[in-house]
Amino acid sequence: MRFIIRVVVNAFALWVVTLIPVLQVTITAFPPGETLQLVLTLLAVAAIFALVNTIIGTIVKIVAFPLYIITFGLIGFVINGFLLWLTAWITSGFGWGLSVGHFWWGVVAALIISIINGLFGFILRPQSKRSRRD
Repeated sequence: MRFIIRVVVNAFALWVVTLIPVLQVTITAFPPGETLQLVLTLLAVAAIFALVNTIIGTIVKIVAFPLYIITFGLIGFVINGFLLWLTAWITSGFGWGLSVGHFWWGVVAALIISIINGLFGFILRPQSKRSRRD
């Protein structure tokens, strides 16, 4: 259930990022490109992004741990941008999906996606048992 919620929130965040024209992040929908195909494409790209972030992101973050310490965590922005760029590269092989115009715009887009995911994570997080009793 968490994975489905994560995918839906990521799809919404990706959609919001594509609405900002400066970022040069676009979604190419499944043909013929109607609204349903756009939503399905956003969900598919979000699922791939969640898998990339879970599998490859964990490995990269473990390997880059010394860089996190040296840069006081700022390398995390670059790593998240790399993971978004990697997702764009994977989905572009299918002829649909995400495209990022420039790597650094991908870093900014990943920052915005992280902020949106953080806000939704705060809103949708389960309440602890202690606060339910009160």
